[in-house]
Amino acid sequence: MDYRDIQYSLDNGLATVTLNRPQSMNALTSQMRAELTHALKTAATEARAVVLTGAGNAFCTGQDLKDASSSGNQIDLERSLRDEYTPMLEALYDCPVPTIAAVNGPAAGAGANLALAADVVIACESAYFLQAFSRIGLMPDAGGTWFLPRQIGLAKAMGAALFAEKISARQASDWGMIWEAVPDAEFESHWKSRAHHLATGPSLAFAAIKQALRQSTTNSLADQLSLEAHLQGELGRSRDFMEGVTAFVAKRKPEFEGR
Repeated sequence: MDYRDIQYSLDNGLATVTLNRPQSMNALTSQMRAELTHALKTAATEARAVVLTGAGNAFCTGQDLKDASSSGNQIDLERSLRDEYTPMLEALYDCPVPTIAAVNGPAAGAGANLALAADVVIACESAYFLQAFSRIGLMPDAGGTWFLPRQIGLAKAMGAALFAEKISARQASDWGMIWEAVPDAEFESHWKSRAHHLATGPSLAFAAIKQALRQSTTNSLADQLSLEAHLQGELGRSRDFMEGVTAFVAKRKPEFEGR
């Protein structure tokens, strides 16, 4: 697929997907959603870690209301969410390798919730998150009503949705909405270092971590202990575990095999 509205690169196991409509603050069009879904599915098969970020001064400001595919009526919005947003969000959330949203600027509406679908969100301190939907008579979508209560609790999720106020990156970090907020001057080098750590790390262990933490929200303690034993048993038989122990004893950095 030839990409027009995103950029995709793969380097040493790290796939970087960049939303590339800076003139529109990377607002999402039907074309961009299709390209992003394709890129994320591609990365899932060839990368060891994925970073999603934005070009220019914004991460993503949500739906492009000028896009021809969005006329604003209920039927079109439902079709867009079911047919375009759902596959895109699932491609990110269900990606088998670790994913980072490197939020380089405003993340609003569906753009905020796209970021929250990643495993880890790293934001520059000048960035903010905004559930802007009620400002135009809508409710949060793109997974917002699922992600927010789980990450910051019902009370703050309700306030964020009803008041549609900006949440600074620092506040989002303090609330537990994102992993960390870092100074703008250090942002790019910092997320690249984090991404490199994931792209060279123990992929099997990372996949097991994602599975276990996700299932813990619905498992009983007994079920979770059983899952932990099963997954840990598999990891204990892996070459990565052998390499990790060998490197630890030898006091050197482990070289994990990857996928």
